[in-house]
Amino acid sequence: MVLVPIAIARNRDEISHLRRNSLALLVLSGIFLCFHFASWITSLEYTSVPSSVVLVSTSPLWVAVLSPLVLRERLPGIVWIGLIVALVGGTIVGGGQACQIVPGGIDCSGFQFYLHGRTLFGNFLALVGAWCGAGYLLVGRWVRPSLSLLSYTAIVYGIAAVGLVILVLVNHTQVIGYQPVIYVWFILLALIPQLIGHSTYNWALRYLSAAYVSIALLGEPIGTSILALFLLKEAPTLLEIVGGILTLIGIYIASRATSSR
Repeated sequence: MVLVPIAIARNRDEISHLRRNSLALLVLSGIFLCFHFASWITSLEYTSVPSSVVLVSTSPLWVAVLSPLVLRERLPGIVWIGLIVALVGGTIVGGGQACQIVPGGIDCSGFQFYLHGRTLFGNFLALVGAWCGAGYLLVGRWVRPSLSLLSYTAIVYGIAAVGLVILVLVNHTQVIGYQPVIYVWFILLALIPQLIGHSTYNWALRYLSAAYVSIALLGEPIGTSILALFLLKEAPTLLEIVGGILTLIGIYIASRATSSR
């Protein structure tokens, strides 16, 4: 609703002259984004915030594995090291809710909670969100060098929005009758994480490899834990703090290696 009118007014010629294969890729990117949100956000009904975010933030791993096959973009060894360190840190952040430091070691008996029933289903949905997020980034890297940011985001976000509305109608999901503050949060989600956050990723895809851009996603568990502390009163454990530090170190290693190139 925000981007499409602006894109039509400013980039009408570019959009009208899109080739069929480019349009098909944009549709595919929008579908990936649609199911990324649908599966990930739904996972929050079944599993914890840190667990969900850590699993969905494995997108960089899938991007790194698929980039050589899809985009012919290979990662140097030092970037792989940074990626692995960051993923280990993210895993520790996610396990911080199930494990705790005890005299003589680490007790992860609570981890069994994440391996069955509703929680396991929620974790699977978060992983599906990671796969779809990886597809979204890979297609974006393919298309963005030849298409402006405004045209790309207007079309892809628009297709994702239409897909999500269809899912809402099919599932008979309630969309009215909530408290007014809920709709304020909806608007803020659209304007800040989506319009600003996702658009900065898509801007970067024109200039940087999909794998490098996706590594920035690994900072999400840290930001999420900080927000969960203030908004949900979920205090981070010592393990989550250690994992967050490892994640930042991994991002730093990968960023330094890529910037030096």
